Amino acid sequence: MLPDAPPNLATKAGHQTAENIVQLPFWRASPVLLLSTPLHLVCLALVLLAPSLWRWALSAVIANHVLILASVILSPRGRLLGPNMTRLPPAAAQRGEVALTFDDGPDPMVTPRVLDLLDRYGAKASFFCIGNKVLAYPELTREIIRRGHSVENHTNSHPHAFALFGPAAMRREIDSAQTAICETTGIAPSFFRAPMGFRNPLLAPVVARTGMHYVSWTRRGYDTVAKSAEQVLQRLQRGLAAGDILLLHDGRSIRTRNVSPPILEVLPRLLEHLRKHNLKPVALQTAGHVGKF
Repeated sequence: MLPDAPPNLATKAGHQTAENIVQLPFWRASPVLLLSTPLHLVCLALVLLAPSLWRWALSAVIANHVLILASVILSPRGRLLGPNMTRLPPAAAQRGEVALTFDDGPDPMVTPRVLDLLDRYGAKASFFCIGNKVLAYPELTREIIRRGHSVENHTNSHPHAFALFGPAAMRREIDSAQTAICETTGIAPSFFRAPMGFRNPLLAPVVARTGMHYVSWTRRGYDTVAKSAEQVLQRLQRGLAAGDILLLHDGRSIRTRNVSPPILEVLPRLLEHLRKHNLKPVALQTAGHVGKF
């Protein structure tokens, strides 16, 4: 059983629990923490021993926090803040696999149509679901599993300030979503993605405690802000290669009067592109043991 996972994690037929598929992560302090902790201690000692140097100490601390802020905002795919899966394992890439991932669902209008498109092309995907939406649409969440996809953890309420939370608040968001998904589907998520990909150095040990791996993406289409399906498709297909993790959204899609969300136009064209280039869309769990990032 996964560490600290909620009870009742019975495996549904045709699926494996996360512990049979991935090697549980071992948390190590992130590079930012390894730098920040001794820096703060040195600055504190400097002020105590030589109070006249407080301006130098304060400047060093401010510079350190600017570095952290830059890591949070400018580098959601970076590893300065902790382990971060941005591509599939080499073995999956050698098999010609790419991972399709969908965030912010389930959505009663969009998700069923996404599922139908995936079925049409024999494609599998991972859905990073919001806990309170899982509870609002439990049958739709179970339908994702029934069709051979995976449901992963994307926090309980998708707070936009998640990257500013402390460990206790992050833990509540993650654990609540984990419980909602486990109790709804009977399967524990193996992967976690922060809202909008923004996180802080305190997230890594919280995620490691749950037994999940942190995942971002290789390329994203910005389908929540781009009104043109062509723009989304170009971002996803430019440089697309085996082993890539693609980020799309079945929730929070742009909707205008009498116009479908761009994802519903993008997805069939993307799936055709993958088929043409002999790339196989898979769920993250199918890609095998993730090992070290």
